[in-house]
Amino acid sequence: RVAASHIRVGTFQYFTARGDIEAVRVLADYVIERHYPALAEADNPYLALLETVIERQASLITEWMRVGFIHGVMNTDNTAIAGETIDYGPCAFMDKYNRETVFSSIDHGGRYAFGNQPSIGYWNMARFAETLVPLLDDDENQALEMATEAVHGFPNIYQDKWRLMMGQKLGLSAIDEMDAAFIYELLDLMEAHGADYTLTFRKLGDSLVNPKMVEELKADFGGSDEFGRWLGQWAQHRQLDALDSDQQLTLMASRNPVYIPRNHRVEEALAAAVKDDDYGPFRQLQQVLESPYTARAGLEPYTEPPPADFGPYRTFCGT
Repeated sequence: RVAASHIRVGTFQYFTARGDIEAVRVLADYVIERHYPALAEADNPYLALLETVIERQASLITEWMRVGFIHGVMNTDNTAIAGETIDYGPCAFMDKYNRETVFSSIDHGGRYAFGNQPSIGYWNMARFAETLVPLLDDDENQALEMATEAVHGFPNIYQDKWRLMMGQKLGLSAIDEMDAAFIYELLDLMEAHGADYTLTFRKLGDSLVNPKMVEELKADFGGSDEFGRWLGQWAQHRQLDALDSDQQLTLMASRNPVYIPRNHRVEEALAAAVKDDDYGPFRQLQQVLESPYTARAGLEPYTEPPPADFGPYRTFCGT
């Protein structure tokens, strides 16, 4: 395990559960010194710490959603104060887009499903805020009000980041709240037609320079009239955007990976290593993923979704 530190929300909860507020203070001071030294100059360093961690978690989850990553075990003990991805044993990347995608064998109710990750992040930040309440203000009511206001800011912070991110995946420099329905419409169509999350966005980018790709996309959506209308809306958004077509293409290429660690490729590499002591597939997959945004000749099989007979996929803690 490699991380800036292994201090988690759960670390703070451990001392709070024991009623050791002084230990929480020492830990918070250490986190500020180690990770966020500029916060020491804030009027209320502990409130600034809470707000900063909230912003970092919102940014992190936005990046997960950008590439179709599902952490799998988003409990508070796997939520790093430094805002990094840690302890993702049963993680996997989504192929067909579906908000309810779950891979972890222990997540029977879908608590940590792809589409639930933002709300779980919100819940985790509420738990972190609870540990800091005694440090925020000597007046408990005032401290609770400060913590509540900070935590309640998470949804708006996340939505702003998510909307910007999704707009960039579509080559747009900005998407306002009124236009967010345009993004949701695409995701709904992708879910209804079982479209591949990674390939759809790459093909949309390719369609800007290769008109034949439009027909391939339409076929992916079953010739849907709704998708055809959506393509028209997307064209209108692009025409109104501040970026020119070349800039839009560059932006999309930088936000949409060509290669992800497809589950069937991961299993292929694991099986070869474990059963045959052959690390060739693992090293090849590693090499492919070192440059996930650059299409390379000969690596086309690594862009392909799993074969039909791959079946339901399950991951396990400790993998």
